[in-house]
Amino acid sequence: MLDRQVVQEFLESQMEDIGLTVPADIDQAAFVEVFCQYTEDDYYEWLKDNFKSFFDEVDWEWVREKVRSVGNQETT
Repeated sequence: MLDRQVVQEFLESQMEDIGLTVPADIDQAAFVEVFCQYTEDDYYEWLKDNFKSFFDEVDWEWVREKVRSVGNQETT
């Protein structure tokens, strides 16, 4: 799901900013993959939580207004 190259560049930049380096005995590609899997797992849980709250007592009128708003943004 995540673009591994983009994630690698992000990690390198962010880690450099805080002075953190990956230990030499940890493969860079494997490290990126572990971070991606961690992020994707968390993202899936976040989606499930938001799905539950969105549909708990769904306000279809609010949804219609948002859909109209998005439709108006696409045509401008």
